[in-house]
Amino acid sequence: MKLHTTLTASSLLLAVTLSAGALQASPYQGDGHLLGTPEDLSWGPVGSMGEGAEIAIIEGNLSEEEPFTFRLRLADGYEIKPHVHPAYERVTVLSGTLHFAHGETFDPETATRLPVGGYAIMSPGDAMFGRAEGETVIQLHGTGPWGIDYIDPADDPRQ
Repeated sequence: MKLHTTLTASSLLLAVTLSAGALQASPYQGDGHLLGTPEDLSWGPVGSMGEGAEIAIIEGNLSEEEPFTFRLRLADGYEIKPHVHPAYERVTVLSGTLHFAHGETFDPETATRLPVGGYAIMSPGDAMFGRAEGETVIQLHGTGPWGIDYIDPADDPRQ
């Protein structure tokens, strides 16, 4: 497997912060309780995913070794090209449908349909890809530092 590593967790946080502007004035950092509704979230672009994807950070600093939670909103037909992460990825589908699969080559025919309530857990370094059916919102959580490396450098919108 040939990986194109262009993003450290620190630069991911910088890319997310710069591209998203004021996603959420101050993501939760573990002090007290945090309660909220979907309307409380601030959405912005995801520099590492390109047009058609938006992010709302709920908690954590993605560049630090600490818990994080964020949501991704994907436009209908959005393709998540084959990539890997440095840490476990835990995904829950909140709306829409995510077609998700393991592998280094984008092949929609091999994807598993994950409807609302569907979930996936992927190991660090395992290649994965997906596609949104209808506008799809997924929630991801794990422990940082977080990052994304595309299998094919041409798929990386930061290039």
